[in-house]
Amino acid sequence: MKLKDQSVREREIRKCSGHHTVATQDLLAVEEPLEIRLSYGSAGNRALKCISVTMRTPGADADLAAGFLFTEGIVRRAAELESFGGIAPAGNVITIALQEGVGFDPEKLDRHFYTTSSCGVCGKTSIEALKTAVPCAAPSNQAGPAIDPALIYTLPDTLRRAQDTFDATGGLHAAALFDHAGNLLAIREDVGRHNALDKLIGHYFLQDNVPLDRHILLLSGRASFELIQKAAMAGIRVVCAVGAPSSLAVETAESFGITLVGFLRDNRFNIYSGFSDLSFTNNTHS
Repeated sequence: MKLKDQSVREREIRKCSGHHTVATQDLLAVEEPLEIRLSYGSAGNRALKCISVTMRTPGADADLAAGFLFTEGIVRRAAELESFGGIAPAGNVITIALQEGVGFDPEKLDRHFYTTSSCGVCGKTSIEALKTAVPCAAPSNQAGPAIDPALIYTLPDTLRRAQDTFDATGGLHAAALFDHAGNLLAIREDVGRHNALDKLIGHYFLQDNVPLDRHILLLSGRASFELIQKAAMAGIRVVCAVGAPSSLAVETAESFGITLVGFLRDNRFNIYSGFSDLSFTNNTHS
């Protein structure tokens, strides 16, 4: 693999086998902090606030920052951001300027960031708070096109073949978007699973291509509340995860009409919510 300057770093290591060691080179996934700053207010009274510091794999930082702003409910449309010609990363800091007239309440933002899996806030409160923030993913009574489970089985292998940086390092999470025919549309990798998803959603958000309600999201690891929250913000109706979902992830998926598939590997998976969106032709579901 060609070494990627931003996302991969080479390091000399000692490889051990039994009583023998040998010096060799290994590739590591880069992990560095990114500070996201927000500039807002009127032309004569601009303010600057640090809204997040996240440990991420460098690359697609603008997508990451935009995706974070969108999935956290700070902005709802790409037009609320100033031209990216005036937003340039400076080392591990990126400043995004809101358009004049776009409202932003820093205190509300501070109160919003309780929604983590370790915060101890009850699930019902978390889900109700999310419902007030979601711009385009209100629970829908309209069923999407049924998806053949045989297609679902193929997604992990397709994702795995596209994980270039994972192949080199073995140390990255991935989030990928597929159409209902199983075609891979986009993939993002990062040391943080939430960053990978923010990069993916941010890519489409900046093109004004949300909601993503006609797509399938595949997560390379487990499905936590935060990831289902971000999927709901983007209007995603089908989420598949190679790993396990949490209880709050399942409750959130149910609340937003999201089909949630977990333990998707080795031609098997579990359906935790939204069973009707999958089209079975046998009686294995009875």
